Amino acid sequence: MGADGSKNRKKPSEGQQDEHFSSGWRGFLSSVGLSIPAGLCRLAPPALRLGHRRMLQGKPPEIPEHVLRLAGVGPDKLRAEWSLPGFISMFLPEFPHRAVPGHEHFQVLGYIAKGSFGPILKVKDKTKQKTYAVKVIPKTEILRLGVLEQSKEEVIVQRQVHHPFVHDLQDCWQTQRHLYIMCDYCSTGDLYTYWQMIGQFTEDTVRVFAAELGSALGFLHDFGVIHRDVKMENILLTDNGHLRLADFGLSRRLERGGRAFTICGTIQYMAPEVLSGGPYNHAADWWSLGILLFSLITGKFPVPPEPDHCSMLRRVRGFPYEMPLSFSPPLALLITELLCKNPTRRLRTLDRFKRQTFFHGTSFDLTLLQRQPVEVILELRERPDRAAKARRGLTLSLQPLKGFDYDLLLSPPATPDTQLGAAPQNYTAAPLPGPAFPLQPAQERGPRREVFV
Repeated sequence: MGADGSKNRKKPSEGQQDEHFSSGWRGFLSSVGLSIPAGLCRLAPPALRLGHRRMLQGKPPEIPEHVLRLAGVGPDKLRAEWSLPGFISMFLPEFPHRAVPGHEHFQVLGYIAKGSFGPILKVKDKTKQKTYAVKVIPKTEILRLGVLEQSKEEVIVQRQVHHPFVHDLQDCWQTQRHLYIMCDYCSTGDLYTYWQMIGQFTEDTVRVFAAELGSALGFLHDFGVIHRDVKMENILLTDNGHLRLADFGLSRRLERGGRAFTICGTIQYMAPEVLSGGPYNHAADWWSLGILLFSLITGKFPVPPEPDHCSMLRRVRGFPYEMPLSFSPPLALLITELLCKNPTRRLRTLDRFKRQTFFHGTSFDLTLLQRQPVEVILELRERPDRAAKARRGLTLSLQPLKGFDYDLLLSPPATPDTQLGAAPQNYTAAPLPGPAFPLQPAQERGPRREVFV
């Protein structure tokens, strides 16, 4: 009966084949987070239809390059791993696919903060007896915001750079629905917390911070990396109070002579050439360093924040950046050279930075810089109000979790009560054509920003 029925079964009409083809490809694109009208599927060329039939037979399809471009992935990357679901393949090879270690290996100790995409968790590796910070990122958010390539760039950069004053990436991976980025856990917290506590630092303390951060920037730029989000909130502190430049969510590889155009970062720290939509290069990071040093010493930003980048650009261009009388002449000279509005004349190399009179008598040897603890940080760390002001390092208790990959982690039971003080506003660039882009406030905790276009 089965054989006879098979012989007598009518061959589908051409229209039925087209409809079957259309629904199949719409399902495929849906699996990688895309949708296209049925009409476009019906107009697809024969090569695409052949690929559809092979896909239905369980064989790797010949995916046309224009379809792969719709999915935001290259043919060479995707075809090699087409046996995996598209939702996994598009994040390869930067995020290896594996199951999340269970509670027998990892223990979630608490909830550190809310990032742009999801929670940042404090996690203990039971085998190594070491604590880490893990960012949990839903893939749906990455695709919705169109930052797939930038999410890959973040881990590519951090895998390649190793420096005493740069925060280390320990591991990253993906599951079906989430990305995980694991870094060292800095229990001391971030520089912004201590600036809020003390109000302003002395020139001697800032000299140490400047030498360490300048060394980190010089190293990154020589390596062909521009950070694009140098600010207090992205500077973590070690147990001895020394700096670690963190959060490479906006970083990108930019060789000497290269130019960038995306408006991104935190608005008070943006150089005028970034606010205007470019072109800009590594010199923009040195401007941000100048804003940071000015703020550490005075207790306030040189230019108050504006609601949008156009207004901020007008303020920055019109502000003379007169140095406070309390600044020593060497410090005033350093800040003046860092906050030069013309990027071609700005202090923008580590060699020129080290020759500033402000650093006379300061060694830029990386080992010597870390030898002496930063006493003011150690003293502030013991103050009873630190936990209330901390923007990082504050953990809230969670019940032991069996693993990372489920929705409970995206909706922690509580949030840190750390929204204290006037924090800098952060912005994300909208994907619109033209030299300038309107900016919207990033949806995240306090001053942190991890989204860009």
